[in-house]
Amino acid sequence: MSNEQETAEAVVDTEATETVANIVNEEAINEHKDVAEHEYTIDELKKELAEAKQKSQENWDKALRIQAEMENLKKRTQKDLEDAHKFALTNFAKEMLSVFDSLALGLQAAIGDSEEVKKFREGSELTIKQFESAFAKFNIITIDPLGQPFNAEHHQAMVMQVVEGAEPNTVVNVFQKGYLLNGRLLRPAMVVVAKAAD
Repeated sequence: MSNEQETAEAVVDTEATETVANIVNEEAINEHKDVAEHEYTIDELKKELAEAKQKSQENWDKALRIQAEMENLKKRTQKDLEDAHKFALTNFAKEMLSVFDSLALGLQAAIGDSEEVKKFREGSELTIKQFESAFAKFNIITIDPLGQPFNAEHHQAMVMQVVEGAEPNTVVNVFQKGYLLNGRLLRPAMVVVAKAAD
């Protein structure tokens, strides 16, 4: 082998060695960069994960609150609808009470024994029974508290007076009966209440 060949091979070997060394160095540098970037990415990912967990918890809490609000709204709407059905007759019933009261007062005023008065009384009594039947059908209940303790929620005291033999705070006379519609006060009973002697 000639010197020139040996020199050429040595140059090739040196260049190859340098190339391999450069490649190894580049790989080492790239690997070091990757490790540095990977560590940075892990820290960043941990931070992002913590933020995502916090945001997820906040959204979960919001979802639960919204669901609870929707349930409450549904219950309120259902109750309002039921109340609307139950108490839709309130104004109409109040108007009918006025007519009923007038009819009852007319019946009380009809005195005498003539045939016309008797027929009028019979007709009025039948009409009053029909009213009472219609009231019962629509759950309108009469409040007639004579002899019962005074109840400020259902009675309106017109007069307080001393009445012998009556317990204090007891209803001794009813001027006008009261009425309830499905348990709600439609009109209070107007009453006279007994009081203790001075």
